[in-house]
Amino acid sequence: AASLFAAKKGQDEGFDQLIWTNAIDHSTIEESGSMNVCFIKDGTLITPKSSETILSGITRKSVVELVRHWGITAEERVVTVAEVIEGLENGTITEAFGAGTAAAISHIASITYRDKRYTLPDVTNRPISNKVFQYFSDIRKGTAKDELNWLVGLN
Repeated sequence: AASLFAAKKGQDEGFDQLIWTNAIDHSTIEESGSMNVCFIKDGTLITPKSSETILSGITRKSVVELVRHWGITAEERVVTVAEVIEGLENGTITEAFGAGTAAAISHIASITYRDKRYTLPDVTNRPISNKVFQYFSDIRKGTAKDELNWLVGLN
């Protein structure tokens, strides 16, 4: 219930979703809406590490496991607001997305911080998150090889 006011305020200002920060000083990223959040920075996937306030989501875990399997570096760690804003300003953050059970991968088109909007590349220009999204979609449909032995008992 505590999140409803902020979510409503964001919607009233034209935003689809919020990126939640830590409650103490709002200096670190936690989640996006009800999903974990991931960024691609310099070709590396970065995502906040699970904690008492950050969901230990199976979809986030699967994203991390999958990109590592593909040889992409993935870091589960503290992600600061300053790091994200700097990466958006200098172009080192090229992709941002939510990872959750219902949506699987939900691309973030733009991030607004202190009245400044940072637009991310068009969704067609997001090689890592699109590859993850496609793999998740294909494995659900049975059209991709289960590279990580996630499907069990489906004979």
